[in-house]
Amino acid sequence: MRELQRLLAEFLGDTLFGRVAFEEIDELLMAFADRIGEERVILIIDEFPLLVEHHRPVLSLLQRAWDLKLSKTKIMLILCGSSVSAMENEVLAYKSPLYGRRTGQWRLTEIPFFHIREFLPDYTVEDLVKVWGITDGIPAYLLQFSPEKSFDENVIERVLSKGAFLYEEAEFLLREELREPANYFAILQAIASGRSRFGEIVNATSLDKSLVSKYLAVLQRLGVVEREVPVTATVKKASKRGLYSIADNYFAFWFRYVLPNKSYLEAGLAEEVWERSGEDFNLYLGSVFERLVRNPEVFLKLTGFRFTKLGRWWRKGEEIDLVALNEREKRALFAEVKWKELSGREARGILRDLERKAGLVGLEDWGRTYGLVAKNVEEKEALRERGWLVGDLRDFQSLSQRLMD
Repeated sequence: MRELQRLLAEFLGDTLFGRVAFEEIDELLMAFADRIGEERVILIIDEFPLLVEHHRPVLSLLQRAWDLKLSKTKIMLILCGSSVSAMENEVLAYKSPLYGRRTGQWRLTEIPFFHIREFLPDYTVEDLVKVWGITDGIPAYLLQFSPEKSFDENVIERVLSKGAFLYEEAEFLLREELREPANYFAILQAIASGRSRFGEIVNATSLDKSLVSKYLAVLQRLGVVEREVPVTATVKKASKRGLYSIADNYFAFWFRYVLPNKSYLEAGLAEEVWERSGEDFNLYLGSVFERLVRNPEVFLKLTGFRFTKLGRWWRKGEEIDLVALNEREKRALFAEVKWKELSGREARGILRDLERKAGLVGLEDWGRTYGLVAKNVEEKEALRERGWLVGDLRDFQSLSQRLMD
């Protein structure tokens, strides 16, 4: 509280205010409110859950200050916290003394992909996709990557090396948020290794079905795991056909490459681990690139197709990477996403097979567009002239440059 009082005194330009003996934070804030009068002031308290942990009565004291004084002023009070569960339980929950007093809440997410270039301006678009596949666009994680070092050097030194910030960040976050981290770790390891169905996760973890269901719900709430259903599935069918995946790229990378190799990494073999992971990392990037193109903002900028639903489709061994539906206009866009360099012939083969698979989806009376997004597509313009929607990393480059300009 003394640091807060010092900052408020500095804001007021009054050293005497900093010497007043306030017993609690409510007295401090109400005195500050008296001093500023009708002035519009934004007061931000960062990592508020740590303050609550240190001094539990602060919740009731803040409630008192808000009810008696602050709510009648032009002060905008913003409470921030990096722990989702702590903010929900201590600030937003019904039992919290602050319940019902918030004007609104905002859960911060990652920065858009096209702005990652601002952190690493000399990286190629291909390398930026790789960076996104590890950092998920979290600014604090992006700042760990040195613009002067290559992508591989950054991964070895800033992610896989013992003592690096990103080396144990996933473990720290989960232990902070969860009461039984070991069970959550087992579930996330199972998903990272390719078990996507509920039954597969249960078998891999040997946990009771009810516990797995409970833990998956918590991980979904935290944004670590997502459950996908075919984009055209009805509510009844969706309840039976869900597939689980790790929604956060950093956690996906960590559980796939860091945790399974911990004994080697602890021995200082980061470079050897990364060299051995090369082929598998390229496979991993396939799912990363698919998720990137399926991002609503990226998809809209890349295709210009306005949609009401966006997702994957699968049934009986057949799968389409991306299906966008405009239910108002009865139009659909079907697309495949490949982390590969494709010849014109390969691209035509993929698009023709896509047309075949789209016929299995239904939507017979809908207007249809077929598309393909890859690392690089030869004869791209010729394919577009035939009515197909085709994009590659060169289009990402153009979009990124246009947004930065």
